[in-house]
Amino acid sequence: MDLKDSLSRFKQQQERCQSSLASIAANQALTSKPKHRAQPTNAPSVPARPSQPIKFSNDTERLQHINSIRKSPVGAQMKLVIELLYKTRQAFTAEQINEATYVDIHGNKAVFDNLRNNPKVHYDGRRFSYKSKYDLKGKDQLLVLIRKFAEGLAVVEVKDAYPTVMEDLQALKAAGQVWLLSNMDSQEDIVYPNDPKAKIKVDDDLKQLFREIELPRDMVDVEKELQKNGIKPMTNTAKRRAAAQIDGVKPKPKPKKKQREITKRTKLTNAHLPELFENLSS
Repeated sequence: MDLKDSLSRFKQQQERCQSSLASIAANQALTSKPKHRAQPTNAPSVPARPSQPIKFSNDTERLQHINSIRKSPVGAQMKLVIELLYKTRQAFTAEQINEATYVDIHGNKAVFDNLRNNPKVHYDGRRFSYKSKYDLKGKDQLLVLIRKFAEGLAVVEVKDAYPTVMEDLQALKAAGQVWLLSNMDSQEDIVYPNDPKAKIKVDDDLKQLFREIELPRDMVDVEKELQKNGIKPMTNTAKRRAAAQIDGVKPKPKPKKKQREITKRTKLTNAHLPELFENLSS
């Protein structure tokens, strides 16, 4: 009986110990949870720490590019802005120009003043936009303008009116509505209106008669024919040829440049080649 009683008491002690250990573990789990503390209303909010550290991108190249633009000459910065206005044909504020080109207009008075006074830039007090000589919106308005210049309009004066103006000029030429010719003196293209009222029909007999007229091949004969018809020629070929045949009129030969002699006082730059200076004048 004594052995059985001892074993039963031992089992009861083990059960009590296990229950005590379980209660202790449960209490530790409860106490390990973070307690929420009330934060004063006037205390500054502390941002929660991110789970991962923030990685900043390497922006060195962009910053160097911005710095190089803002340190560039005023003309180079103006070119960037005017190209933006020309290509987009939109109005931009100084802040929008800064975002698009990195040109700080408000921070550079010289750039601001030059842009505001530039004949190709319109400034309304807040926005900048491109300004061409003629405010044209398309091919129809272009044709109306050309017809106002019967003696021709320089293409350079309308080539920046809108982005597709050169394509429209070629389309008008292909349609026979304008003539696009080059000025031999100024090497500039001139556009002329092709007035449909001026179109006349020429008989084939008259065309053939015109083609059968033989023109003189010598310029002297051409000048004589012009004089017969009361037209003063711009050249005098006979006089020019006579002057060329006069004997004794020869161009003066250019005097030969005297070759400088090398002396002992001459500063030598090829001293490492002594064979070049064996025969020095005294």
